[in-house]
Amino acid sequence: MTDSSKNNPLLSARIQSDLTDASIETYAVRGGQVRTAEAEHSEPIFTTSSYVFNSAAEAAARFGGDEPGNIYSRFTNPTVATFEKRLAAMEGAEMAVATSSGMAAILSTFAGLLKSGDHVVCSRSVFGTTNVLFEKYFKKFGISTTFVDLIDINSWKSAITDQTKVLFLETPSNPLGEVANIRDLADLAHSYDALLVVDNCFCTPVLQQPLKLGADIIIHSATKYLDGQGRCVGGVVAGAKKEMDEVYGFLRSAGTTMSPFNAWVFLKGLETLSIRMKAHCESALEIASWLENQPHISKVHYGGLESHPQHDLARSQQNGFGGVLSFEVEGGKEAAWTLIDNTRMLSITANLGDTKTTITHPATTTHGRLSDDDKSRAGIVPGLVRISVGLENVDDIKDDLSRGIKAII
Repeated sequence: MTDSSKNNPLLSARIQSDLTDASIETYAVRGGQVRTAEAEHSEPIFTTSSYVFNSAAEAAARFGGDEPGNIYSRFTNPTVATFEKRLAAMEGAEMAVATSSGMAAILSTFAGLLKSGDHVVCSRSVFGTTNVLFEKYFKKFGISTTFVDLIDINSWKSAITDQTKVLFLETPSNPLGEVANIRDLADLAHSYDALLVVDNCFCTPVLQQPLKLGADIIIHSATKYLDGQGRCVGGVVAGAKKEMDEVYGFLRSAGTTMSPFNAWVFLKGLETLSIRMKAHCESALEIASWLENQPHISKVHYGGLESHPQHDLARSQQNGFGGVLSFEVEGGKEAAWTLIDNTRMLSITANLGDTKTTITHPATTTHGRLSDDDKSRAGIVPGLVRISVGLENVDDIKDDLSRGIKAII
């Protein structure tokens, strides 16, 4: 560095987005950052709706796509761009597009990539609202969906038609933690010239990188672990530039946009994501193992348990088993509600991925809009309880669950 550059804050501030071959922990802290002339250490929040151009010609060039640069914060904002670049680096993707929520990420992906007459094969084991989006709303616009058993590769193959453009799944699934073989499904999708889209919300790029296993697109609800403290709602889609340009084009027109403030919060969340996920995994495994030996608990669903039917698969394609688990209570809904209502510390809320442990009854909350038949097919039984294990002392979490278990008669 020359003496003159030392006196120039813009030149002396190194561009962190130029990192190459860094670890995921380093990308999470420094990826995507471009310092301004102020040479700030922490990323700034660009709270502006629009941007000023130096001339009419520059404005025309920006709007026409002939010159890069910010135009309007609905679709170009430096803080949002930093978050997108950071998440893309962590997932090993060419490009990421940030959205206003996790559901907006799903909407933007499929609205951007599909047209009337196209067909989607979707796992039956997805978030309840995702099911409603496909069944009620996409159907109105001529996009059909077939729901299949997540872990049965033959059911996926049988459902594919000449119109199938996308295979979509969550793995691990919500709330049973079923694990699909991403590489096998990617090979299947590609053999029919379709895309494999994976919701990676439960694992995050710290525990699982589906693109490296052959998937084409990753979707996140940033609201969950990427934030990690229950502060903001947001989503993000990551993949190859060809597909992401289409998603971005929809977002630019439809306005399913992440706010600069939320992007900044998610950036701060990413900085601690790796250490948080390790802690979530350790506590969740201990609690799942403990629950297997508690009275009134008939079954525990957690990929880290050797009793889980896809334990070996989860161990082979994940770097950890995550912080979400579910368990079945003897006595159905009444017993499940009794357990939940008699905890004192756990937060009764449907959100997950928080530093605070949360507990919910999926059949009447996250999957409450599904029909009884759909719940049954998805394994959402009346006695099922889901917890997202937080960062409290693990013995305190056990003590609180014990209060609920002892209340069941």
